Amino acid sequence: MTLLVTAAIIQDEAGRYLCAKRGDWKSAPGKWEFPGGKPEVGEELDAAIVREIQEELGVTIKVIRQFDRSVTGEIELVCFVCELMDKKPAHSTDHSELAWVQEQELSKLDWAEPDLPALKRILIPFC
Repeated sequence: MTLLVTAAIIQDEAGRYLCAKRGDWKSAPGKWEFPGGKPEVGEELDAAIVREIQEELGVTIKVIRQFDRSVTGEIELVCFVCELMDKKPAHSTDHSELAWVQEQELSKLDWAEPDLPALKRILIPFC
């Protein structure tokens, strides 16, 4: 059985992507990912990602569109392109580090496996 998870792909005004490093207390510690989390029972996926980002990062986002949906191992990850509606997040309750990363630098991070399909779609022009 797969575990459904949502993630937000957020760019700043300089075109950098928000990346989040998994804490040592999580599975896949130290791996980078797009921030997000699991939907609650009966919750729409776009509502889930807005709620998760508010809870974890303390900021409001707007969902623009679904970007990728893929299954890796036991995780079905649904990634949404989202727009940050207020200040940049300064911390995460769910991650040890946040970073704004240029597109051409994304491949240098050690990514969590479920995020790789979306990452590959972003990086196609650079491959």
